Amino acid sequence: MNKVIAALIAGLFATGVFAQAAAPAAAPAAPAPAVTAAPAVKAEVKADAKADKAAAAKAAKEEKAAKAKAAKEEKAAKAKAAKEEKAAKAKAAKEEKAAKAKAAKEAKAAKKAAAATPMAKVEVKAEAKK
Repeated sequence: MNKVIAALIAGLFATGVFAQAAAPAAAPAAPAPAVTAAPAVKAEVKADAKADKAAAAKAAKEEKAAKAKAAKEEKAAKAKAAKEEKAAKAKAAKEEKAAKAKAAKEAKAAKKAAAATPMAKVEVKAEAKK
């Protein structure tokens, strides 16, 4: 009698475990109230618990990998933006330097041209007096 009650309790326990499981690996079989079925039910419950634990560990591992990948992509995007910003600043500085050099060259050429013709200086002075 005690063995039959123990088998029935084990069957109820197995049913409760299957009801809580998200997606069991195998369809739950109806436990037979025989004495020889009780150890099989316990082994099946242990196997299902182990499978559920492995599935949860795998899901956690995949989630962690996805987070790491997202962080890596975000870091790469920030690095790319910083690189582009640095390149833009360097280009602007180069253009400014070139503009200053061009202005200095033009000023030097104008000064040289003015020095080459003394008549031009006289004309400039005459216009300034007017």
